[in-house]
Amino acid sequence: MKTMRKFFSGLIVLGSLLFLTACGQPTNKPVTAKAGAKIVPTLFFHGYGSSINAEKQMANAAVKAGVTQTVIQAHVSKTGQVTLQGNFQADDHHPIVEVGFVDNKNPDYHQAGKWAHNVIRALQKRDQIEKVNLVGHSMGNMAIAFYMLDYGQDKKLPQVQKQVDIAGHFNGILGMDDQPNRMKLAANGRPTKINQTYGELEKLRAQSTYRQVQVLNIFGDLNNGTHSDGDVSNASSQSLRYLVADQAKFYQEKKIVGPNAQHSKLHENKQVDQILIKFLWNK
Repeated sequence: MKTMRKFFSGLIVLGSLLFLTACGQPTNKPVTAKAGAKIVPTLFFHGYGSSINAEKQMANAAVKAGVTQTVIQAHVSKTGQVTLQGNFQADDHHPIVEVGFVDNKNPDYHQAGKWAHNVIRALQKRDQIEKVNLVGHSMGNMAIAFYMLDYGQDKKLPQVQKQVDIAGHFNGILGMDDQPNRMKLAANGRPTKINQTYGELEKLRAQSTYRQVQVLNIFGDLNNGTHSDGDVSNASSQSLRYLVADQAKFYQEKKIVGPNAQHSKLHENKQVDQILIKFLWNK
């Protein structure tokens, strides 16, 4: 009899432990179509030679501001395969996705756009999302721009709601195909001299890609006479206006000034954090 009592007592203890363990674990249940329709994830894309680490300051600032408690990661292999790490929650409507490209020095912008497409498609397939926000820094802006160019008119994909470009080099990079104070913009915003990449992006003007998109263009000025962030001229960043402003639902520019407006410091800049949070989530 004592042996039986010990046996059942053990079962009760084991059952209680299993119950408590289960309660302490986050849900991994798939998001339903009804819940997915309310979720608008914001995807962050890093720059050349960089990684997810460059996105953490901005993501953490959003969490501290009460935007979301959900930050997941999307890792893209050299072949474009997407691995999602983390899960969306049905009641958290503004999750953040930190996107990382393993091949982070690939100069093919169409390839970067395809990788962005693969991430968005993976989220759509898994969580049935219908809308997204996109944020890029440096080359991350090219991933977004060429995604919009090559896939933006596909109505089967989630609709881009808001786009934030930080330190975008749409018409060149200092020391490569641009020099300080050399680039000039016409009254309509088009550079007087364009490079091959910008020539391709001009096709955006003939598309309806941006009609529902609100665009915020953030660039840095070191205030040292170069009118640049040290790597990209303000004119190159501002050349985005000619590409999208005429058709965008909303277009605005924000210039960050001073030493913390340096190219690589912009994604660590608290002023940028505040502007992002206000624009994307009205916090």
